[in-house]
Amino acid sequence: MRVFITGGTGLIGSAVVAELLSAGHSVTALTRSDVSAAKAEAAGADTIRGGLVDFDVLRAETEKADGVIHLAFGNDFSSPEALGQNIADESAALDVLGQALVGTGKPLVTVSGTPRAAGRPSTEDDPLPTEGPVGGRSVSVNRALSLADRGVRASTVRLPRTVHNEGDGGFAGILAQITRQSGVAGYPGDGAQRWPAVHALDAAVLFRLALEKAPGGTAWHAVADEGDAVRDIAAVIGRRLGLPVESRPTETFGPLGAIFEVDQPASSIRTRAQLRWEPTHPGLLEDLEKIRV
Repeated sequence: MRVFITGGTGLIGSAVVAELLSAGHSVTALTRSDVSAAKAEAAGADTIRGGLVDFDVLRAETEKADGVIHLAFGNDFSSPEALGQNIADESAALDVLGQALVGTGKPLVTVSGTPRAAGRPSTEDDPLPTEGPVGGRSVSVNRALSLADRGVRASTVRLPRTVHNEGDGGFAGILAQITRQSGVAGYPGDGAQRWPAVHALDAAVLFRLALEKAPGGTAWHAVADEGDAVRDIAAVIGRRLGLPVESRPTETFGPLGAIFEVDQPASSIRTRAQLRWEPTHPGLLEDLEKIRV
């Protein structure tokens, strides 16, 4: 299968590209710089220069592909306005990708987060939240999934709070960055809130499986760890960096603070059973032992 991928050079995307190539697919990666193009080409992918707002490029590459995986998202989380722009850019790009596949029966695999379910781990049947700081992403993903009624085999892989590899990545990685800057391994509230997690290499396998065989209109959970307590995550980070661990005010964590303080475990029982997906790589707490000191 000839696959067009956005976001193919990040921590998750590079793992997905490697997984696709190892399974015999060919890959064309959207790249914004010489550095990212060189990285994708070194991995064995073809490249096309552009970003999420280059709609003509997105449309042309999608029309040439046998399937699309969309992973790209802006990395500016410095303010609510910046986050909102990231969401708006992604929404517009996803609309272009989806419309280019209407009537083809080809797969479009996009990405979202695992939702919250009060008092229990969320499942693949739980709806994505369309309110809150990142609710706009859910709206665009739901719109993409609705294209199943128009001849697009659209599915979404829901990623947990932390997708990690070698001690880096996801919200745990952001927490480590904040720790280095502040000198304290902090957590909001009592730290009992739980974050699900998955190793990037395990998540990559699920993206491939969704591309190859997920029915249209379906959602899948890339969850290996159902929920690690945030204070346990902070404890490993603090110990590895030699810094104190303590509760900190929610506003300490910037625009993501409201998300950091919420308990949000998630299950992947159905995903494992129906797509035959089984994580094999280290869990988050074990992987954080490799955090850069």
